[in-house]
Amino acid sequence: MTAMAHEPLTQEEVLLEGFLALDTPEGFRAELIEGEIVVTPPPDGDHEKYISRIVRQVIKRSGTDMDFSGNKGLRLRSGESCPKNHVVPDVTVAPLESDLFGGAGSWMACDGVAMVLEVTSTRPRADREAQRRCYARGGVPLYLLIDRDTSQVTLFSAPEKDDYREHCTRPFGKALALPEPFGFELETTDFL
Repeated sequence: MTAMAHEPLTQEEVLLEGFLALDTPEGFRAELIEGEIVVTPPPDGDHEKYISRIVRQVIKRSGTDMDFSGNKGLRLRSGESCPKNHVVPDVTVAPLESDLFGGAGSWMACDGVAMVLEVTSTRPRADREAQRRCYARGGVPLYLLIDRDTSQVTLFSAPEKDDYREHCTRPFGKALALPEPFGFELETTDFL
């Protein structure tokens, strides 16, 4: 019997395989962000309140009917030598007519996603920086960040390479314009 020679796995391949094999405790979520495995505990009630207020407005006021997925795994392009990023936004939004989530696996490409939403929690810096870069690299058109530490809402748009070229920040209590396909002013007075 002869042994078959196998190419050794690269460090990136080992990291990705280890990440995909993780078995996180119920309610926790694991992400692979710029070469780092991040495990996040279940969110608190205020975190979910912000999400609820935004989703309700999008359903009622958006110019396009939207579909939502909470905690949907997105597979995004990576930078440099890192394996593909595997990020789980708090909310992923896509036009209803695209039926983007129907039949999707645990991790899906971000093609067709209209916007992702993150509410800061235990690792706000990751939401502000690393995840923003991941979404930009993936070509996600809009990234809406609710920053509880700074009491601000920021919409990042016009993704190019490793970041977004444009952003608009408003303090809680001030409206923020969501462009097409949404086409309405997002109210944030409920965030105060």
